[in-house]
Amino acid sequence: MGAGGVQEARRQERLLREQWEAARRQVRQRAVPDGGGQRVLAQLLVLTARGWRLLVGRAAHGRMVLVGPGGVFVVGVTDRPGGEPGDEEAGALLAAARVVTSAVASLGMSPVAVQPVMVVAGRSLDRPLGRIRLLGEREAGPVLLAQRHRLRAASVRALADHLERVLPDHEGAALEAPPPHPGAHPPPPHDDALFDAEGLREAALAGAREAPIEQWMTFLHPDQVALVRRDWSGPARISGPAGTGKTVVALHRAAHLARRTTGRILYVTFANNLPRVQATFLKAMAPAVAGRVDFRSLHAWAQDFLQERGVPVRLSREKAETAFSLAWKHVGREGRLAELDPAPGYWREEIDHVIKGRGLTRFEEYALVPRRRRRARLLRAHRESVWELYEEYESLRGERGVHDFNDVLALALAEASREPRGPGYAAVVVDEVQDLTLVGVRLLHALVGDAPNGLLLVGDGQQTVYPGGFRLTDAGIDIRGDRGQVLRTNYRNSGRILEAALAVVADDAFEDIDGLRTPGRRDVDLTYHDGDVVRVAAPTADVHDERLLEALRTLPDGALADTALLCPSKWSLGHYQRLLTRAGIPVCQLEGYDGNAVGAVKLGTYRRAKGLEFKNVFLPRHDEPSGHGTPAGRDGTTGGTTGGTAGGTQAAETARERDELRRSQLFVAMTRARDLLWLGSVSR
Repeated sequence: MGAGGVQEARRQERLLREQWEAARRQVRQRAVPDGGGQRVLAQLLVLTARGWRLLVGRAAHGRMVLVGPGGVFVVGVTDRPGGEPGDEEAGALLAAARVVTSAVASLGMSPVAVQPVMVVAGRSLDRPLGRIRLLGEREAGPVLLAQRHRLRAASVRALADHLERVLPDHEGAALEAPPPHPGAHPPPPHDDALFDAEGLREAALAGAREAPIEQWMTFLHPDQVALVRRDWSGPARISGPAGTGKTVVALHRAAHLARRTTGRILYVTFANNLPRVQATFLKAMAPAVAGRVDFRSLHAWAQDFLQERGVPVRLSREKAETAFSLAWKHVGREGRLAELDPAPGYWREEIDHVIKGRGLTRFEEYALVPRRRRRARLLRAHRESVWELYEEYESLRGERGVHDFNDVLALALAEASREPRGPGYAAVVVDEVQDLTLVGVRLLHALVGDAPNGLLLVGDGQQTVYPGGFRLTDAGIDIRGDRGQVLRTNYRNSGRILEAALAVVADDAFEDIDGLRTPGRRDVDLTYHDGDVVRVAAPTADVHDERLLEALRTLPDGALADTALLCPSKWSLGHYQRLLTRAGIPVCQLEGYDGNAVGAVKLGTYRRAKGLEFKNVFLPRHDEPSGHGTPAGRDGTTGGTTGGTAGGTQAAETARERDELRRSQLFVAMTRARDLLWLGSVSR
């Protein structure tokens, strides 16, 4: 540290001592009992010199309300010998927090912005106690000051002014500033103009966009607060186009339910990388309740559930793959199915998503079932061939004594149905529900049934990245009236980025899980207009990669932390991992990303990017159909072609289905971008 830095550090230390002494003098003049209450109030008064606002209860032992960059805190003080507040103290603090939560909700602030804190006099600690965060006397000031910034200065003023008006039993308190030192700079002027609710909304949105992408991904727009706090009489669903904040609403809803109930909350998604990220986000948003929300991928949760119930599971992806390959060799490769699509992957998907994914056990069920989101029209003879392939696969899998992923869900559903009393979840939140199978949705529904506020399904059929589908009515889930909410405002993408993405799926109408047929190009309201789309067409793959590296290197300092490079396949993922590593560009695989900021490009497949967003997204060779030359089928064939005329129409339909799914995956990848979408291509 240079001489100037030493002098500044000494000046700050001297200023802090003076502020502390001034705070203690002020506290002694108030009707605050001697002891820990005085010392805690003095600490909070010091925070008011650093951009915070403090409201103090007029009654003795009244709770304090602290508003600052880190959010809104309802603070109580206890000096009980055991170090924990009694039930009466804790109840009074939670009741005060509920009053403040309702007050800020009228301005559109999320419930998670309000945190109850109990400061224990004479102790050193930092841990949760139910919904309350316990802090020791020494930790109170530093911990609150170190909170992640949620609010801008204008928002702090607006919230504090509003709370002072609606909480008549509280009054504002601030540190009386000591005389300025000679040569000290005067404080910067601030705008004291009327700051209404609309201004608060705009300030919150602007502040979130300036923050790192991890903070942006937890930003709840004030217009969505009512949805988070709503009471539903049964299962509910939130849908809407990409970028409308569905996952953010789901996260805040989970935190809200954890505060309202005593049971645990299960938050489930299909992808196994998202639970780590979402758990990190909730811990930053609402640390006091984060430990009561279980973030799990569906299959991982189901395996643990079966283990707890004593049901043996022998999951083996490799042996199940071998069993299917042999089944295809025995009854599929030379049969009528190969005439429709010689790629066995299509027929494996038929078994996984239509037969086993729907829990079908008899051919007559399969013969009549609607194959949702499957384009090829299968005659009865074709379905008989599929069923023969399925039975051969099941026989070979059984001989090997292993389960596949669908078996895990089927076993868990049977166990949950046999013994309805689940692990005691107060609510289940399902994110990206459109990617689950029908059996998976039935399983999660079985855990809470139709209880009020029990089941929340979140997702969008247009963002499906897996084949097959279902309707909620197939699962016995009845969504009525206002329990089905559609979000229509896009907070993420600029108009140019969204237009580029919609152009990809404009002709692909889709059926959502509510059974409604929806056009590919949907109308949305935009709030952001500054993003850009950059298209780079290169004559060769090498030139393309050089231009990609150049674009990454010219990003502003620190921008790599908010950047993702997404690929359609694992093959292309490996190629770009090597390319960036050789170029000295740091890389973080999405498979290992946990939601904490890291100064590296996030690298992953289109599918692994679901539920995430980034300021900058790079999609190299985005217009190539099968992952930069990799085969689409499991046996190396491209599928969808046949030499004969029989089944030609069906073969064309399987090819069309594959193309639609590829476009849907590309659409998902493109809509992950907020500020910059880079689209690379190579001339053919």
